Amino acid sequence: MKKNTSHEIKKILSGRTRLGKDIVAEFWMPVRPSGKAIILCDGCPSVPSKNKLGEFLAKKGYWVFHPRYRGSWESGGQFLKYSPEEDVRIVAEHLNSGFENIYDAQTYFLDIREVFVFGASFGGAAAILSTKYPIITKVVALSPVIDWRAKSKAEPLPFFIRLLREGFGEGYRTHKDAWKKIESGIFYNPLHEAMTIDKNKIFIVHAKDDDVVPLSPLKKFAAMTKVKPLILSEGGHLSSSLFRDRDMWKHVNAFLRSSLSE
Repeated sequence: MKKNTSHEIKKILSGRTRLGKDIVAEFWMPVRPSGKAIILCDGCPSVPSKNKLGEFLAKKGYWVFHPRYRGSWESGGQFLKYSPEEDVRIVAEHLNSGFENIYDAQTYFLDIREVFVFGASFGGAAAILSTKYPIITKVVALSPVIDWRAKSKAEPLPFFIRLLREGFGEGYRTHKDAWKKIESGIFYNPLHEAMTIDKNKIFIVHAKDDDVVPLSPLKKFAAMTKVKPLILSEGGHLSSSLFRDRDMWKHVNAFLRSSLSE
């Protein structure tokens, strides 16, 4: 077994690994030694492809991990058997345990001291809910789902479920009753857990003209938690590609560098 540490990385490389029993993740390595990592949480449904974003963030000095939720794509397990933020926790807890690049059998041992989570839409909910774990430093969520009970103009829940089943097939492998948990407003629902949220860990960006994820639940969530979201006048349903926008990165970077007490 080959071994390596973050101090030996000379250029941005990428790889693929398994974290825990079921979770497969792509990763990107920063050029210089780094104790900072970012976990990327996908929207759903989506095809897992984050190479441009992974390289962008690695160039900023972060180790970047893009896991597939359990029960989706390459990962094992059953989708939505567990709330997706638990997958984030599993990934975060395995970062310093040593992980193997499946491509070349090289094992990396890191010293990650700050773990950030970036999520959009469906993945934004995972990011927000992951703040309950002490191991998570801060999160950034774009157009996050705040309350599954809120009606979406463009993607009502019945359409969303049908799209996953018929349009993505085995890309998402779930039990038929999983959607009842989603519809309950208790499972994987940030609004339900609003009072357990640490507002200082969260930066949310949403657009007024988002017709996929409504803005109204965020306003209620913000009132309950005192989170101060950045509301854009336009932009539609924001995707993770926005992280690479120069102006948006200034906002995100300022938040990541700020003190939790600010």
